[in-house]
Amino acid sequence: MISLANRFITLLILSLVAFTSIAAQNFSKNSSSKGKTMNKKFEKSEKEWKEILTPEEYKVLREKGTEHPFTGKYWNAFEVGVYKCAACQEVLFDSQKKFDAGCGWPSFSDIISSKNIITKDDLSYGMHRIEVMCAGCGGHLGHVFDDGPKPTGIRYCINSISIKFEKRNK
Repeated sequence: MISLANRFITLLILSLVAFTSIAAQNFSKNSSSKGKTMNKKFEKSEKEWKEILTPEEYKVLREKGTEHPFTGKYWNAFEVGVYKCAACQEVLFDSQKKFDAGCGWPSFSDIISSKNIITKDDLSYGMHRIEVMCAGCGGHLGHVFDDGPKPTGIRYCINSISIKFEKRNK
């Protein structure tokens, strides 16, 4: 017999999945997603990527993995500079657009250039999300949602391991 607590947890999980799916569908319909075209500059074989990247970087960037929330080195970092792709060094995000979303991953309200980012539908795990990838190498960075701060209303939720920070000199 399923306990009342187990039914509640199941209902809660199903509600969260439905909410995430609806939010992603709304974002997909209502946004002018930036950088939709794949234009990889750094073509490498998976063997070459395995030689270049650490096993953790490979899992996220090439196999579309996700680091655990509140564990990456940039989720709570707010120095001035830019964030680049950890695989190919493509410039992706400016620290001035970084904000604390409370989700445990680095969050940005905008990108530096639409030429450097690719977005595409992600239907994994029974939900609809918008995946964010590096246009330079096709590496998986994270996902984008429509619950960010004004004026964009966008939240790029990015894995710390997929980016490298470059401090800006004052």
